[in-house]
Amino acid sequence: SVLPSPAPPSLPDRFRMFRSCEWEVLERSLNILQASDFYWGPLSVGEAHAKLQREPVGTYLVRDSSQGNCLFSLSVRMPAGPVSLRISFQEGYFRLKNWFSDCVVRLLELVVAGTRNNPLHFDEMGGTPLV
Repeated sequence: SVLPSPAPPSLPDRFRMFRSCEWEVLERSLNILQASDFYWGPLSVGEAHAKLQREPVGTYLVRDSSQGNCLFSLSVRMPAGPVSLRISFQEGYFRLKNWFSDCVVRLLELVVAGTRNNPLHFDEMGGTPLV
């Protein structure tokens, strides 16, 4: 399930410098992401985890990453509690583990479809698979 977001924020201005083609990918993806129900914008990891703690396992949200080298984080309610995973942006693609896309929403669709048969394992999750 998805934790619905508050009103969509404006385009973030904290991002590093991008080449023109990268900025076009980022801006297009941000517009799609802001139209989704699960983008929360500048939400801290503590706030995200507090919101997810009360939700069913599998509920997720996307927020701006507090890490300077990442744009977004995926916060997910796991059986042991919420975890956050960084979504990187390199050479015009958003990446999470072995999946990549030029759109964050499409990336999440790929991850959801892919983990149905092949769960992800992250050190941050203490070996618990993400399905």
